[in-house]
Amino acid sequence: MAFVYISWFLLTQILLQVAKHEAKVPAVIVFGDSSVDSGNNNGISTLLKSNFKPYGRDFDGGQPTGRFSNGRVPPDFVSEAFGLKTSVPAYLDPKFGISDFVNGVCFASAGTGYDNATSDVLNVIPLWKEVEYYKEYQNKLKAYVGHDKAKEILTEALYLISLGTNDFLENYYVLPRRRLQFTVRQYEDFLVGLSENFIREIYSLGVRKISLTGLPPMGCLPLERASNFMAIDECMQEYNNVAVEFNGKLKNMVAKLNQELPGLRMLFTEKIYPLFYQIIKTPSSYGFEYADKACCATGTFEMSYLCNQNNPYTCADASKFVFWDAFHPTEKTNKIIADHVIGDLLDTFN
Repeated sequence: MAFVYISWFLLTQILLQVAKHEAKVPAVIVFGDSSVDSGNNNGISTLLKSNFKPYGRDFDGGQPTGRFSNGRVPPDFVSEAFGLKTSVPAYLDPKFGISDFVNGVCFASAGTGYDNATSDVLNVIPLWKEVEYYKEYQNKLKAYVGHDKAKEILTEALYLISLGTNDFLENYYVLPRRRLQFTVRQYEDFLVGLSENFIREIYSLGVRKISLTGLPPMGCLPLERASNFMAIDECMQEYNNVAVEFNGKLKNMVAKLNQELPGLRMLFTEKIYPLFYQIIKTPSSYGFEYADKACCATGTFEMSYLCNQNNPYTCADASKFVFWDAFHPTEKTNKIIADHVIGDLLDTFN
């Protein structure tokens, strides 16, 4: 009898904790690039899409959604951890409407960056347009649940922001325009300024709880390793150094804005870079077999349409791989990374 009572007591406490999470973070709202995009590129005119197999083969139902992975991406795991949906819907997905967006919505677009010139490269949604969609969403939410309830949801929601990699790997290091204007350190400062302006803008729209993610060890992406002709299959150390330097500047910006903007609670998820680097350097410690190449196709340069159902080289078991395609992690990697920061998110925003 005592055992039954204790079990019931523990269950009650767990349910209370879940209710607490639901009350304090009623929605997860996402801005960013392909690291967090859940399918907004599906309906726009761009070559950068992933709404076809084998993308999504390990997602619930085994169908491609537009996520650049074999399954879920980090915001999906964060949403689930807060007692919300197990996946965050894309704002532009016609299968969803405002009733689906009450507890979370994603405005992210694969291929975008802080720099408008980055989104122009592959004709994707620029960050300023993501904000315009967010404003539209605010109005729809007010019409759907009422002004007061919408204000509560929008103020208490957790906003996940993840972008910046494309600014360097798709823009600065590939095209001449920004390199003619800036040294790499000047470009870092330029992007940090754009990031700060973006944060200030969404703050003015009522955003108060933000998790900001910096750059991964981008020199270790399979595509960059395959392109490293000076040391084949080794990480591009220059790119990793830039990522570390840029992340330090973002962290300082976050500290500044937390001091300056009343009511703002912004967390810089600095744990992600060292964790991701350790996964890549010692994959077996995390249950992986391969970190230097991806699961899809040859695993060296393919992504989007080059990673397709007809390629005979695609692996049978993505859980053995850190990377799904030449630029993006597998669902297993996404979950490890998300789990590593979820504790900090719960502590900070609950």
